[in-house]
Amino acid sequence: MLVFVFPGQGSQAPGFLAPWLELPGVADRLRWASAVVGDDLVAHGTVSDAGTLRDTAVAQPLIVAAGLLGLRELFASPAELAGVASVVAGHSVGELTAAAAAGALTPEQALVLVRERGRGMAAAAAVRPTGMSAVLGGDPDEVTARLGELGLTPANANGGGQTVAAGTLEALEALKENPPAKARVIPLQVAGAFHTEHMAPAVGALEQLAAGIDAGTARVPIAANADGELVTDGAQFLARLVAQVSRPVRWDLVTETFARLGVTGLIEVPPAGTLANLAKRALKGVEVLALKTPDDLDKARAMIAEHGGAAHTADPDLATEASL
Repeated sequence: MLVFVFPGQGSQAPGFLAPWLELPGVADRLRWASAVVGDDLVAHGTVSDAGTLRDTAVAQPLIVAAGLLGLRELFASPAELAGVASVVAGHSVGELTAAAAAGALTPEQALVLVRERGRGMAAAAAVRPTGMSAVLGGDPDEVTARLGELGLTPANANGGGQTVAAGTLEALEALKENPPAKARVIPLQVAGAFHTEHMAPAVGALEQLAAGIDAGTARVPIAANADGELVTDGAQFLARLVAQVSRPVRWDLVTETFARLGVTGLIEVPPAGTLANLAKRALKGVEVLALKTPDDLDKARAMIAEHGGAAHTADPDLATEASL
């Protein structure tokens, strides 16, 4: 049983798209995506520096476009993906990539939404200096208690002993200076306290925009960030996706869904690495691939041949409109 996962903000790095642009047609498709989002994604994927890529309004469209480009080298359409993948999931903004990959949204709809999502979240982040830090290790109860003491939100429960704290820069600095016992605190390269109440101003604007979208039915169930439930109803998933901007990401529950379904292979699309590393820790015995460069495409095809299949036998306790 094979799953595809799509990373979120913070996964980008300077120049990560350069090798992909050497493939036929990729630069053309990225220029089209640039026209849709109104920014030069070719430059951002090849020559923009880390400071530029940290900008939320730059990073989010770039990540979604990169994921769709990488997946396009394996599948020409959501129907082809549905022939081999049993489930897909995206982390944070990666949910937009997952929705387009599964056919619940068109690529253009996903790119317009991510353009406005990135702008809205960047504006919300500019109101007050905020950020996010990964907390690695430590007793989960002690980590939660320490975050509460500092007024920080556990914005991402990623599993594998990783929690992402979000809030003011002052509180994050205090967390770094005095972390929970046996825990490490690593500041993340993001420009705001995403998935917290600080992002509430961005939700309303996205709700208005999403109201004009005719979402389709996902050809592959999507494991949702909020609770790990499998969703194929496009309108329902779109509503969840918008609300998720100011709510915590429960990637631990998504991973539990994978385990419960009996997943045997997991492929992370570009900019890959973060989710693959989490999967290696949390899904023992599952073959994992981070599709970082075109050199990894043959490995991905081999995994598709070994683990892929057209069955979407979702657990009824997990499924939400997951009949395909």
